Amino acid sequence: MKTPRTSIPRSEAAAGRLRAIVVDDEPAARRGIRLLLERDAELTVIGEAATGTEAADLMRRERPDLAFLDVQMPGGSGFDALRELAPEERPVVVFVTAYDEHALRAFEVHAVDYLLKPFDDARFAAALARVKDEVRRRRSDRVNARLTQLLELLQHADVPAASAAAPADRILIRSSGEIFFLKSDEIDWIEAEGDYMKFHAAGRAHLMRETMARLEARLDPARFVRIHRSTIVNIDRVQKLSPSFGGEYAVMLRDGTRLKLSRGYHERIARLLRQEL
Repeated sequence: MKTPRTSIPRSEAAAGRLRAIVVDDEPAARRGIRLLLERDAELTVIGEAATGTEAADLMRRERPDLAFLDVQMPGGSGFDALRELAPEERPVVVFVTAYDEHALRAFEVHAVDYLLKPFDDARFAAALARVKDEVRRRRSDRVNARLTQLLELLQHADVPAASAAAPADRILIRSSGEIFFLKSDEIDWIEAEGDYMKFHAAGRAHLMRETMARLEARLDPARFVRIHRSTIVNIDRVQKLSPSFGGEYAVMLRDGTRLKLSRGYHERIARLLRQEL
């Protein structure tokens, strides 16, 4: 008898839950795994299938995060079902079977774990913990990849404005997996650090891979001035200039930060401050 391929709308699993499916030709086996999964508040079981063909259709249609997948079934094995899918369509898989000779092949197709029937609750819990960790890792990798692409696109979109001599009113910075839209007037000062520029803003530091010359060209010259070969300062944050050794000066910011003013950059900051050094 053909088993209905039940599914739950994605909106019902939108609250951060992982979306799981159960595939086995034995109704009792499906029911047992489903009951174990439904104990976990982080999971939603979105569907079941009883054959390899149904399993492939269900995974392609619903794109679950994880699957507990029987090996031997009518209409194709669990391995056959995965072969019908593109790599990006395949969920994280735990194979479930009564035959241990399939174990090696299961891991050859990158299964996260392998449950040999009959299994106890402790063994199931261990497999579930592993599969959840793998889903989270893949999600994090995908998010980081998308953020990197978005950042590159957004930064590329800023190039025409910069080349037309219009200063950027925001700087896009990726930090700890997030993208910060840092407004120019939020920046206190900037320093070069290896191949990166470090932005100091409101007590926080953000790194962006960029050169000093390219960054200086993007900033408003009426607001930002280079005071050293490795330092740019927001002129609005400058409180005073203090004499230093050998006729040099130090730039004192309103938050107490002391920065070195190189002799070769005296003229720039003097012009902006409208005073002679």
